Amino acid sequence: MLLRFRTANVRSLRDEQELSFVVSEGESSAAARPVHLAGSGALGVLPLIGVFGANASGKSNVLAAMTDMRTAVLNSYARWASYDGIPRRTFELGSGKEEREPSFFEADLVIDGVRWTYGFELGPERVEAEWLHSYPRGHRQVWLDRDASRSEVYEWPGARVKDRAQLVRRTRPNALLLSTAGTDNHPQLSPLFHWFRRNLWLINPEDERTQREAFTTRELSGTRARRINELLRVADLGITGAEVVQEGRGPSTVKLTHRSASGEVSFDWHDESFGTRSWFALLGPLLLALDEGAVLLVDELDSSLHPRFAAEVVRLFHDPDANPGGAQLVFTSHDPSVLSTPSGGRLLEPAQVWLTEKDEDGATDLYPLTAASPGKDEDLMKSYLAGAFGAVPDLLEGQIARRLLAATGKEREQDRGDGAELS
Repeated sequence: MLLRFRTANVRSLRDEQELSFVVSEGESSAAARPVHLAGSGALGVLPLIGVFGANASGKSNVLAAMTDMRTAVLNSYARWASYDGIPRRTFELGSGKEEREPSFFEADLVIDGVRWTYGFELGPERVEAEWLHSYPRGHRQVWLDRDASRSEVYEWPGARVKDRAQLVRRTRPNALLLSTAGTDNHPQLSPLFHWFRRNLWLINPEDERTQREAFTTRELSGTRARRINELLRVADLGITGAEVVQEGRGPSTVKLTHRSASGEVSFDWHDESFGTRSWFALLGPLLLALDEGAVLLVDELDSSLHPRFAAEVVRLFHDPDANPGGAQLVFTSHDPSVLSTPSGGRLLEPAQVWLTEKDEDGATDLYPLTAASPGKDEDLMKSYLAGAFGAVPDLLEGQIARRLLAATGKEREQDRGDGAELS
């Protein structure tokens, strides 16, 4: 389970930003679940967070930074060997100094009731720092302290990690030690490595939809088939069922059965609507995350799903019966309708709503809605649209039409001028 994520100098996130699932001390939350930590009390941890903001405000980059961390952990040992330095995305709108400065990543998470803090800093040529802290009895234990600026790069306070000399010898300057440990199946560090392998899966509307469709199709032949069919039917798409079709030696495809006046009919997969295919493609990864208790990242949840579908996804993660493993969801959206229920209640609590804005330099600022101190009974959707919390386009009503007309007028004047010169 993820508690917090921090990052800096990554994509549009120039200054350090934090995304937290932990309910602040002194606050109550009906959505939070108690997570009991070894050697200490329980924390209230949220099952999901929605990140809202205007277009190009950096919402997607928050999720991208989380996947950048995952990629570094999983791939730096095996795949970065061919690089002279480190492949990374620093803040791109600065003066250029950011290319020389390190990118910072840190995750605070829980594995089997024990809290861990793991982080690193990536420079242009090498891993500048890497650290690992554990809290098995409620107090911090430093397991690893790596600092490339020291003559003794690696320090192991308490000598808790086994096979330290071998890990150091096998870890390149441009690779993470955790990546080496996970690849070597290190007995103590592999669980943390595999946490990153099983978490922070990213789904967005543009990439890998075909692969997600194929994954859900395979799942129709497995233990999740009944739930996939049920979620297709309950979505009110007119679907009565789904079946896997094998034609010749090609890959398996799926046919969805629809209600009609003359009975049930099946369409070719490519004739299904974009919304239907998007919902189908989401179901396999969604159910896998719920079963695994994993952290799922969904970019633009509302882009290809009706708001009612998006609301039902939110309810799945909130429902302890549907989500018994404590899976978590982080999604981005610019549709504030998911903040409220049709009856006017709150689908998300203020602590679950995070906002992104860009400053005059193009740097993203990520902050919780609670920082705006919304009223207890305030309609979050209406206040958000009114700009009370920020994170909305700085655009006046009718401004686009006025600017378009002005530009059209200038083009016509230019055309008349050019015609006069030619004559």
